[in-house]
Amino acid sequence: MALASQKDFFSGLMFTAVGGAFAWGAREYEIGEAARMGPGYFPFVLGILLAILGMVIMFKSFTSGPPGGDRIGAFAWRPMVFILGANLAFGALLAGVPALGLPAFGLVIATYALVVIASFARPGASLKESLILATILAAGCYVAFVYLLKLQFPVWPAFLTN
Repeated sequence: MALASQKDFFSGLMFTAVGGAFAWGAREYEIGEAARMGPGYFPFVLGILLAILGMVIMFKSFTSGPPGGDRIGAFAWRPMVFILGANLAFGALLAGVPALGLPAFGLVIATYALVVIASFARPGASLKESLILATILAAGCYVAFVYLLKLQFPVWPAFLTN
C-alpha cells in the first residue's frame, strides 16, 4: 500500500511515539481512577489519546492526500539549530550555570538573547526588528510574571543587583 501523504504519516508516527512515551512514563506514578485520579492519571490518559490520534493520522495518510502525493522536503537545519540554541541560551542566562561559572543574567537579558538568537532562524532577519520585539516581550514578561504573578526569579544580572 502506497503512502498518499508522507507528512501525515510521519506526523502520526511522531504523535504515536510521544503519546506512547507519556503513557509509559506515567506508569511510574499512581494512576487511580476517574473518580479519584492519581498524579499519573492525566499524563496516562493524555498519552493514550495522543497515541490514538497519531494512529488515526497515520491510517489516513494511506487513504487521503493531495494530488500527486505530499512529500517531505529537505530537513530545515537552520531553524532547528537557532530555535533550540535560543531556548538553551534563555535557560542558561536566566538562572546561570554555576558549573561553568556563568552567573544568572536575569529575565531581561535572557529574553533579549532568546529573541535575537531565534531571529537568525529566519533568513534576512533584521536586528532592529528583533530588538524592538525583544523590548516588547521583556516588558510583557516582567509585567506578567514578576508584577502580576509575583514569581521570584532574577530580573537583572546578579552582578548589577548585589
